[in-house]
Amino acid sequence: MKVVLGYDGSLAANAAISSGAALFPAADAVVVYLCTPPFGSKGLRARLRHSARNVDELIDLVDSESEREAARLVDSGVILARAAGWHPEALVKRTWAGEGLGLAQVAEQLEPDVLIVGARGIGATDSKLGSVSDLVVHHAPRAVLVVSQHMVSAEYDAVAGGPVVVGVDGSAGSDRALTAARALFPDREVIAVAVDDGNIGESAAVDSTAVETAHRVRRFRGSGAGATADALVAFAEEQRAGVVVVGSRGRSALKKVLLGSVATATLQRTYRPVLVVPGG
Repeated sequence: MKVVLGYDGSLAANAAISSGAALFPAADAVVVYLCTPPFGSKGLRARLRHSARNVDELIDLVDSESEREAARLVDSGVILARAAGWHPEALVKRTWAGEGLGLAQVAEQLEPDVLIVGARGIGATDSKLGSVSDLVVHHAPRAVLVVSQHMVSAEYDAVAGGPVVVGVDGSAGSDRALTAARALFPDREVIAVAVDDGNIGESAAVDSTAVETAHRVRRFRGSGAGATADALVAFAEEQRAGVVVVGSRGRSALKKVLLGSVATATLQRTYRPVLVVPGG
């Protein structure tokens, strides 16, 4: 098992290490810190501005000192990852594309089994940079685990050994999500759940084997992806799920939307870790 974890020293990143190590114990982990413009922390840049004699010297100082600052920061992540039971190594990389796209690029290059990111916002999604976790799940070619920093004790306890709840709808995307869940969590109970929205099984062309054997729950009042996600999240709460798994492409009329609307709504509605499995 190989994972890549985006690390920036925040509480969200530390929570991602803790939960990631519980879900993927003893994994080989690449702890990544992405340097984005302006390079270096605000305090470091302010100090260097006062000590540099000219612009050329300031540029050289920012280049060298920001690299050392990044190395110290990512080493802290490596220490935490090792203490959590992973086999970590550090990677510091500069990017001009932003953290979200930069992490997606790293995942494309390193081809991990899972890319892990922490989220600081309300729900599983981040509110930072438009956001980092949102961009990662939209663009990463690998499965992405999004971990909220705002989980409570019962949710942390569930991460340690709770079942894996997978949303299925008969689509190829949900089939891939179910297959990935079984492969990534071989020692956990995997529970497939289909939300009855009146559309499941409507097409004979859809392979509904996973749906036929899944738990069936009624969609909450209302229509659209939000009501479906609410039902999925409520079922995960009842099961004390350690992680919720969704496919990034389901049976949606909005084909232009890269991330399936139910997947997006699920990320916005639960504090439990969410694994988003990309479409083929």
